[in-house]
Amino acid sequence: MPRPPIGEKAMTPAERQRRHRDIVTAKPRTKSEREDLAKLIRNREKVMKSAARERSAELLAEFEQQMASVYSYDQDEVWKSATEAAAAAVAVAQQAIAERCSEMGIPARFAPNVEFSWRGRGENAIKDRRTELRAVAKSRIEAIEKSACTKIEMLCLDAQSQILAHGLTSAAAIAFFDALPKVEVLMPPLEMASVEQMLLARKASSPRYGLSYGG
Repeated sequence: MPRPPIGEKAMTPAERQRRHRDIVTAKPRTKSEREDLAKLIRNREKVMKSAARERSAELLAEFEQQMASVYSYDQDEVWKSATEAAAAAVAVAQQAIAERCSEMGIPARFAPNVEFSWRGRGENAIKDRRTELRAVAKSRIEAIEKSACTKIEMLCLDAQSQILAHGLTSAAAIAFFDALPKVEVLMPPLEMASVEQMLLARKASSPRYGLSYGG
């Protein structure tokens, strides 16, 4: 039975030992067969690296979507209840202020007042904030892609070394391709919270970050 891809479920010691035994005891393939298989592995490496580049674009797009999210006050019962209570309190305050202004002879058009509003994006509505988060996200995605490509190269190099040293049976070759981790496993989605933490750490370690965001 084919083993689940690496990254979703790690091989057990028994599985690793069995795979090594299958490779070592396999009947050596012909030179032509070895060359064909090595070429196939190199092509698979190129395809996976290309997929990693595409995945980077997907990760950035997903992050942009997270950053652009706008939350409505009524999509959550707690938010809705708190917002309605705040709006009611503001209405009472506005009435009290208007009455006092009338007593003081202040024309309505000059009278002070209080306002209430729902901010559906928080700090992410601020352009400078989004710019900084985007820069951190891009840097992190580049690092993730580089790490994924290194992992892919190591796995494919290991397979080619096994071909040269021992040869691979068709079954062992299929097992290798089945064991290659998916790009989505090597490059998981970015979470907004983790990027925010990286931005805070970057600000703490660098004096050039001095922006503050108002409400």
